[in-house]
Amino acid sequence: MRRVSIFHIVAVYTLLCVISVFAKDAKATQPVSQEVSGQISPAEDLMREHGVLNRILLIYEEIIRRMDNNETFPPETLSKATAIVRNFIQDYHEKLEEKYLFSRFRTANKLVELTKVLDRQHEAGRKVVDDIMVQGKFQNADDKKNLIESIRSFIRMYRPHKAREDTILFPAFHSIVAPKEYKELGDEFEAEEERLFGRNGFETIVRQVEDIERTLAIYDLPQFTPAKYKNLPTWEERKAKE
Repeated sequence: MRRVSIFHIVAVYTLLCVISVFAKDAKATQPVSQEVSGQISPAEDLMREHGVLNRILLIYEEIIRRMDNNETFPPETLSKATAIVRNFIQDYHEKLEEKYLFSRFRTANKLVELTKVLDRQHEAGRKVVDDIMVQGKFQNADDKKNLIESIRSFIRMYRPHKAREDTILFPAFHSIVAPKEYKELGDEFEAEEERLFGRNGFETIVRQVEDIERTLAIYDLPQFTPAKYKNLPTWEERKAKE
């Protein structure tokens, strides 16, 4: 009896090992997630658009810096940056948030107060952009002062605005929509982007932003590294010394 028991134990163990191997092989052949396969999820889509907004805020800061120091700047850099804010951020990105996210959070009765604030800030941002478009043609010192004030108020509001969306709203979105609906929304976002801005619309907008950055000489990333730390070793160089 003892021999039979040991035999059964060995047999069961062997069977479990075989099942484990097949399970790993089956898992390896399963379709990869939408992020890995190249499709963009709704949250990733919205967050990369926030990256565009953040680069516009850097452009605005450079324009303000020059005005504060009585330095010149090409007027078209302001008008082009503001056009991207109006057309890409406000008339596209924010409309997606309002239609597909804010409404669903209200229906689910989650983060209702936050979405109300974010919604009001969208409308306030449109008013500020209206002001910037008018004040951008400043003729005197008062006009210039008002323009600087409007740009600063835009930056001050949108930095915390997008930070709350990135760290609170977007992560919570998964909890109020089913996986199938979540994927379908990603497809809808992409379709709307292509309808408004053409194929590879996001990449086209990024190139427009890069052109403005180059005009203002703020495109090269190393210039933002503190001077005394510019020559620190890279990760590979640090590992090689270990």
